[in-house]
Amino acid sequence: QVQLVESGGGLVQAGGSLRLSCAASGRTFSSGAMGWFRQAPGKEREFVAAIRWTGSTIYADSVKGRFTISRDNAKNTVDLQMNSLKPEDTAVYYCAATLKMYSSNWYGRYEYDYWGQGTQVTVSS
Repeated sequence: QVQLVESGGGLVQAGGSLRLSCAASGRTFSSGAMGWFRQAPGKEREFVAAIRWTGSTIYADSVKGRFTISRDNAKNTVDLQMNSLKPEDTAVYYCAATLKMYSSNWYGRYEYDYWGQGTQVTVSS
């Protein structure tokens, strides 16, 4: 049984930093992709960042330059370092993973087959 477990969420003031971690078990994703999505109240779940098996990364425009995604294939984990946080970053953050090696749309939530339960990030102004 595959499980993705997120940790590291919390409350932070605007301008602050948080680091989210996601640990996968039951399957290795070293040849696939792992990513982060977020969902604010009343909004659709949206793409934040992803990292492929090659190590290449992609980011949503709204977080580019502030967030950094990284992975440790040996530990089967993916992290999201979030700096210069803004109130609009407030959301539940979800870890996602897929065994796909290639995709025409890594931004799409339907490209990912496995999801964590989510961790709340709240940024106060």
